[in-house]
Amino acid sequence: MNGRAIRIIGIDPGLRRTGWGVVESDGVRLVYVASGHITSEAEDDLAYRLRQIFEGLSSVLAAFQPAEAAVEETFVNENARATLKLGQARGMALLAPAMKGLRVAEYPPNLIKKTVVGAGHADKKQIQAMIGFLLPKAKFESADEADALAIAICHANHRTSPHARALQALKEAARS
Repeated sequence: MNGRAIRIIGIDPGLRRTGWGVVESDGVRLVYVASGHITSEAEDDLAYRLRQIFEGLSSVLAAFQPAEAAVEETFVNENARATLKLGQARGMALLAPAMKGLRVAEYPPNLIKKTVVGAGHADKKQIQAMIGFLLPKAKFESADEADALAIAICHANHRTSPHARALQALKEAARS
């Protein structure tokens, strides 16, 4: 990697388990840095589970010092209550890097899968196989970690696209 490499964290939000994966990209090459997951205690109240996710992600961000973050967008399923809880966990996944001042990008699941596997409806095993191919040094224990690495890879590939630059300009204009 040359001096222009950027460190990216991908976050796969979940209330039970939030996956995270850190890669470095110089625009051509990808290098695995680390991955893991944060769990929340199922018997705890929702507020405390969300705090566990936030604090866990804050610790990961402090340890690995990424420059940018990417989070998977929420898909809506038939269970409205589960979707709402996932949205709250996703809120922690957006808030933790934002509190560190990082640029936070969001990607829909189908774009992540298409970027990594080449098909927008790839299954978990296909994603894990491609992560193993793209990041041969990657060691992940769960599908959540592999998904988080896929999110980071997706961001590495799309972060400088014209669409991404236009969205970033809109966000910066809205903050002004």
